[in-house]
Amino acid sequence: MLNIIIFGAPGSGKGTQSENLIKKYNLAHISTGDVLRAEMKNGTELGKLAEGYISKGQLVPDDVVIGMLANVLDSKKDASGVIFDGFPRTIAQGEALEKMLKERGQDVSVVVSLEVDEPELIDRLIKRGQQSGRSDDNLETIKSRLDVYKNQTSPLKEHYKNTGKLASIKGVGTVEEIFGLIAEAVDKVK
Repeated sequence: MLNIIIFGAPGSGKGTQSENLIKKYNLAHISTGDVLRAEMKNGTELGKLAEGYISKGQLVPDDVVIGMLANVLDSKKDASGVIFDGFPRTIAQGEALEKMLKERGQDVSVVVSLEVDEPELIDRLIKRGQQSGRSDDNLETIKSRLDVYKNQTSPLKEHYKNTGKLASIKGVGTVEEIFGLIAEAVDKVK
């Protein structure tokens, strides 16, 4: 099974490129935000547990999120693989994900990291905010989100670099050019 993790700062194009990966490789998309919302909406045990944390303004513990991801992964056995979007964000989460995959006889195939310089990201997000009206696409919030991303993912990217699974992709150019580079990296591990 092809298991891809996609990283990218806000505005790096990971949503667009995730869709391209899903189509080309027949992947299931596992977004932690979507999974959390679905579990809570469906009133599952893990969903109720997560809702308890969220209602108090706390982060959902990694073991609860991993449990949810394991359930979703188990339900996607017909897919050629999965793309993990928004998870992991820390080394502990990465290790928990790797452990969960190993329990299923799987592993992380490749970690795609879309690299875009901060001025370009800010420009993209400001434009997106103007076009879509997203309230979180303002300069102050953008800078804060970029700082959080840098602080959380830098150690994790280094972790995957050390395992030989990191594919750093320059996220500037046409969507097609960028996807071509991503597909090259995926095809190497397929």
